[in-house]
Order: sequence, then structure tokens, then C-alpha cells
Amino acid sequence: MKEVTAAILVKDHSVLIAQRGVNDELAGKWELPGGKIEAGETPEDCLKREIKEELDVDIEVLNFFADSVYKYPNGVIKLMAFWCRWVSGNYHLKVHSQILWAKPWELDLYDFAPADIPLVEKLKEILHE
Repeated sequence: MKEVTAAILVKDHSVLIAQRGVNDELAGKWELPGGKIEAGETPEDCLKREIKEELDVDIEVLNFFADSVYKYPNGVIKLMAFWCRWVSGNYHLKVHSQILWAKPWELDLYDFAPADIPLVEKLKEILHE
């Protein structure tokens, strides 16, 4: 099982979502940004590294939010999401085709990667309250 992380960044009651780039296996699908945990890396360290690599911003990883296990054709992944806080930097796209801030009620308008869907559903409930 591959372990993967996802960052939940919230600003003005909106959550940051990212669309996978054209060269990605799930090109065009939306996701909570993050990436694969490397050997010897904690999920928190992974998120800091991945968000810096993918979006060119520094974040602080706060609390664990939830996880999702999904079996893709090429293997099973465990996606672990954490609440995060932007610390510094300006968002620049490096691997995604686009990013945007979506209100909870707008999240249904986007075609999310299968592993992200349970996390997005839970997020909609929490942020909508």
C-alpha cells in the first residue's frame, strides 16, 4: 500500500483544490494537493516538501483530518489529509494545470480523483456548518 498525503488549506471559508496536470495518470481530475511519502519521511514532512515542490509555498502542518483507502488499477493507496496553514510564498503552478479556492457548496462541481472523494465529502460537511 502506497501512503500519500493531502493538504487542506482554507482561506475565507474556501478550500484550495488543484487539477492534475496533463502528464499525470489522472490528468484533469481535481485533488487536495500533496504527494507520496518517501522512505524515512513523516506524513507532515512529506506535505511540507510536496507543497513546496508543487506550489512553491511554505506551510505549517496542523492536525490530522481523515484518511481514505482506495484501490486503483495499479495499486492501493492510503491518502492521509491534514489541516494546514499557509506560512509564506506565492502560489506558482509546477505540476498542476490549475488551482482554485472553492467554497464548500462548489466542491460538487469538480471531478475529484477517487481517493479524494471521501475526504471532500467530509470536508463539505465540516466547512458548511
